[in-house]
Amino acid sequence: MKTLVSVVVPFYNEEENVPLLAERVDAVFAQLPDYDYECLFVNDGSKDGTRAQLDALQAKNPRVRPVHLVKNSGQSAALVAGMRRAKGDYILTLDGDLQNDPCDFPKFLALLKDYDCICGYRAKRQDTWVRKMSSKIANGVRRKILDDGIRDAGCGSKGFRRCCVKHIIPFNGVHRFFAVMVRNGGLTLTECEVTHHPRQHGVSKYGISNRLWRGIYDLIGVGWLAKRYVNFQVEGEDD
Repeated sequence: MKTLVSVVVPFYNEEENVPLLAERVDAVFAQLPDYDYECLFVNDGSKDGTRAQLDALQAKNPRVRPVHLVKNSGQSAALVAGMRRAKGDYILTLDGDLQNDPCDFPKFLALLKDYDCICGYRAKRQDTWVRKMSSKIANGVRRKILDDGIRDAGCGSKGFRRCCVKHIIPFNGVHRFFAVMVRNGGLTLTECEVTHHPRQHGVSKYGISNRLWRGIYDLIGVGWLAKRYVNFQVEGEDD
């Protein structure tokens, strides 16, 4: 029997990117005969034609499962909403802007046989100087405070065994701290270099004001949580 993989992607005003990403995901899994897949494409309260594109995809491809949030709730909310609804043994995440590439899925799936979580890092990042610099500063500060061992927390390319989901506590910005949540749960983690492309369609939703400063502020709360996180196992239950 094929192993089911859930691909979770948040979309906010990305109508041009939706069908292109769906095509790329399908092409990758066509080369992976041991796996089947589902796409939980999460519409984060988009105001453009993203919803219509997702519904049209579902009509053509039963593997596409649109999730429509009632209002724009942010990237973290969209990711957690999709991950909680995933049916696959493995969960792979991407950003919806086509800068992440599904071509890295085979590497992630191979690593997930040995690790609970895989965090991608963009060694050759194709972004503006401002985005790269703000990310570099935030990642450096995060590592000094949390010591999570991850060099690129903002990379949207990640892989999880489904057991990771229960350890992710939802709050605005948690997607930058998935590694901390996984380690708190006593699970294993490694990194993987991923492909990164320049944005071709749509506009970025992040800048210094909502990425760098808010990310540093969040460190205070996550640092507190990491020291007080309770992890337990019930006798007779494996997961």
